[in-house]
Amino acid sequence: MSTAPARHQVLIVGGGTAGITVAARLRRAGVTDIALLEPSETHWYQPLWTLVGGGQAPLRASLRTEAELIPPGVRWLRERATGVDPVARTVTTASGRVLSYGRLVLAPGLHLDWDGVPGLAAALGHGGVSSNYRPDLAPFTWDLIRRMRRGTALFTMPSGPVKCGGAPQKIAYLAADYWRKRGVLGNIRTILVLPEPAMFKVPVFSRALTETARRYGIEVRLSSEMTRLDGAAREAEITDHTTGATETVRYDLLHAVPPQRAPEWLANGPLADPGSPQGYVKADRETLQHPDFPTVFALGDVAALPTSKTGAAVRKQAPVVVANLLAGLRGRPATARYDGYTSCPLVTARHKMLLAEFDYDLRPAPSFPFLDTTRERTDMWFLKRYGLPQLYFKGMLKGLA
Repeated sequence: MSTAPARHQVLIVGGGTAGITVAARLRRAGVTDIALLEPSETHWYQPLWTLVGGGQAPLRASLRTEAELIPPGVRWLRERATGVDPVARTVTTASGRVLSYGRLVLAPGLHLDWDGVPGLAAALGHGGVSSNYRPDLAPFTWDLIRRMRRGTALFTMPSGPVKCGGAPQKIAYLAADYWRKRGVLGNIRTILVLPEPAMFKVPVFSRALTETARRYGIEVRLSSEMTRLDGAAREAEITDHTTGATETVRYDLLHAVPPQRAPEWLANGPLADPGSPQGYVKADRETLQHPDFPTVFALGDVAALPTSKTGAAVRKQAPVVVANLLAGLRGRPATARYDGYTSCPLVTARHKMLLAEFDYDLRPAPSFPFLDTTRERTDMWFLKRYGLPQLYFKGMLKGLA
């Protein structure tokens, strides 16, 4: 005799920024039967990792336990999802459990594909190779930067959507600013490899970052990416996607960002967007509902939306998901809309930052109408270092901001 799957009115997959924010907002709205599927016992505020790698913040400032952040009244299931059947409305876990849901919120984040660049996984953590996309390596990035006096520093970004698209550039600027202050910048060749044809998709910020790179003497390779790495030889192959030409760069320091994609169980499942090579979840760009399965919502890094994958985007997506999910539970149509808002704090020096805020149409969408955030500002840096973490832990994750 088979056992019926455990059923929950709302099942949330993922206990990161998006999952906890939605759970907190649903609890505040009076929903009582919420289960959150998340295997990790630690929770990281990842936007600080760039500052950790740049020597401007301690790693511990970005760490909390998952238990202290799960909203009261939410059932925490400490397991990993391995499959979803949107027709049967079930999610399978790594232990073989089958969970049934009335509404499903997908927020498991994305997968860092360290094997996506041949040689990268084996080279990480030694031989001058680091990445702020791993918390254990962010302090190593700072060690490499502060010890460097001469040679070649290489900073790379992969093609395809990545979380916090400005992070691959920010660490290059922080490193160059530190070397300038130490009087060694002239002895260091700095190369920044970017897959896009411009420094940034929004022209006003692209112009500002072009000037930042020029100021530091950074060699920028546009429409290019690292396609192979020989850690033993300290050599990286850079491919220009415009011409197809390859260049071998010998480095002393390499900060690499891995290709990123959806978790395999979603990428290979029925909810993936066929138009997304990385397998991200299909979602209406305004309502955040799955077009084929309206009881399913997706937000955060895993959603196939034409906007940057940032925590600021989640802050605007979560209220839309909650409003439309509640409308569905009450038999009403989904009327809340997300306009594509996202924000990318672009640190350009110690205590200097641009704040890029924009929507789906790449139109600037400033939150501070009386401040020109297209220019480097010290107050914006303090906002990132001290203000935004407080907003995150005490506002967003409590369902208040």
